Amino acid sequence: MKVSELPYKRVTLEDAASAMQDIISRIKNAESVDEILKAREDYLKFNTEYYTADALSYMRYSINTADEFYVAEKEYYDEIGPQVKSYIVEYSSALLDSPFRKELEEKLSPVLFKSMEVQRKSMSKEIVGDMVEENRLVSEYSKLMAGMEFEFRGEKMPRATLAGFFKSDDRETRREAYEVLGRGLEQHKAELDRIYDELVHVRDRMAKKMGYKNFVELGYHRMGRLCYDENSVAAFRENILRDITPVVARLRTENARRMGINQFMLYDNDVITPGGDPVPAGGKDNIFAAAKVMYHGLGEETGKFIDMMLENEAFDVDARKNKWGGGYCTEFPKYKQPFILANFNGTAGDVDVITHEGGHALNSYLIADNRFALELNCGGMETAETHSMSMEFFAWPYMEHFFGANAEKYKYMHALDALSFLPYGTIVDAFQHIVYENPNMTPDERDEAWLELEHKFRPHISMDGMPYLEKGTRWQYQMHIYESPFYYIDYVLAQTAAFNFLLASREDYDDAFARYIRLSRQGGEKVWTDLLGEAGFTSPFEPGALKTLAEKVEALLNEIRV
Repeated sequence: MKVSELPYKRVTLEDAASAMQDIISRIKNAESVDEILKAREDYLKFNTEYYTADALSYMRYSINTADEFYVAEKEYYDEIGPQVKSYIVEYSSALLDSPFRKELEEKLSPVLFKSMEVQRKSMSKEIVGDMVEENRLVSEYSKLMAGMEFEFRGEKMPRATLAGFFKSDDRETRREAYEVLGRGLEQHKAELDRIYDELVHVRDRMAKKMGYKNFVELGYHRMGRLCYDENSVAAFRENILRDITPVVARLRTENARRMGINQFMLYDNDVITPGGDPVPAGGKDNIFAAAKVMYHGLGEETGKFIDMMLENEAFDVDARKNKWGGGYCTEFPKYKQPFILANFNGTAGDVDVITHEGGHALNSYLIADNRFALELNCGGMETAETHSMSMEFFAWPYMEHFFGANAEKYKYMHALDALSFLPYGTIVDAFQHIVYENPNMTPDERDEAWLELEHKFRPHISMDGMPYLEKGTRWQYQMHIYESPFYYIDYVLAQTAAFNFLLASREDYDDAFARYIRLSRQGGEKVWTDLLGEAGFTSPFEPGALKTLAEKVEALLNEIRV
């Protein structure tokens, strides 16, 4: 069935209350493990319906944030979602506190119960109203960003389209596009500052109601992290600063000189290849044709996956006004159907959608029938991003189909850009720690904190003289900062794992891809660090791991540089 034809029916709060209260009561009053397992089966049936309806409504809202029906449905789930989550945590608590817990862990999974313990720490009935307010503010931000238009050389366009000019081989075009971006954002400064300030305070209020010092610890629990904590991440950030930042700064400065650039500006950061970064050799149709060749080339199962995605029209990739400005992959559990949203703009990023979001979608396809797919999904977000970022690199042998004669240029650009991302992603994480540890910072103080982190982690980049952005406001269009606090470091962690897969694939591609598929298939049944160990890789939290990685990636870049 085509995604556009999937039937939608609202799941009401009354539906949730009736189903969940019955299930919880049965678990609490159960006299055997079998009774609890039967109640769990009903829990999974209800949640399949709920999550499918929620995901369908959000998808249809995000493809047109001006659609009144789905705006209303999105707002409805924003309102009832916290109460439904409260029921789910009550269900988890019933299992955790059951006298049959030991037998249940043996029949189910210790990881599932560990996840439930973290889930319980992330939620309280006291904060339901605050969560509703948080959802409202996030929606306000996403609608604001989706509705923004930027006038560039006589044409109005959404930010996703404007971003295509950031990769122009003409430096003056890049500069002008960034200036348009800055001036456009500045027009909405008051709204952007207000929304974020309110988000910070509502999140801080939730944390304090639950007995936490600030939102940081609560934020980590909300991310469902099972194998590392904020101290591990703090040490990881310092390792990035020590072992990755100097390498990136040197490589990007040297590369800029190859392009005739002496002062490296923010508007130079999106271009890596002298003469301009490679762009797809054809338009949307050619990209999808190349994707079909690639996934069929990777194996029979991946071939079936891409055929299903194309036949069911499970992509929306055209940029337009009122469409959500980012990219994502979601799934509709009832139909075992992944879906990808993106905003093509004629750059290499369009191909990354097919590989990165395709990695997420492939994982959803592979684990659709896993025992714990609904409860544990694919694991933490660092695991999810390992699936997507690694697939970007496994696509390398097929780049000629996307870029023609510029395939090798793409590989160099891709690898250097991925290495350059590590310090940037770390800035996003460090910024959020500063903000949530100091919730009463003024907007100007937040901008100053961002600017200081930029100078620290990306010392080679200057923003001097750039309208608005020179004040340290780059963070305002990094949607994760508003919408998904503490998510972004997962990309950084996953990028280190993806580089390990890339390096392994250069030695034995088939073996590396088999290890990748094995990691992906296991869903959330094992924690990320254990999955890495099984794949034969060292955890990035280990001392010296990033230094070794930087040396190997730099050697690879020297090998493939064109």
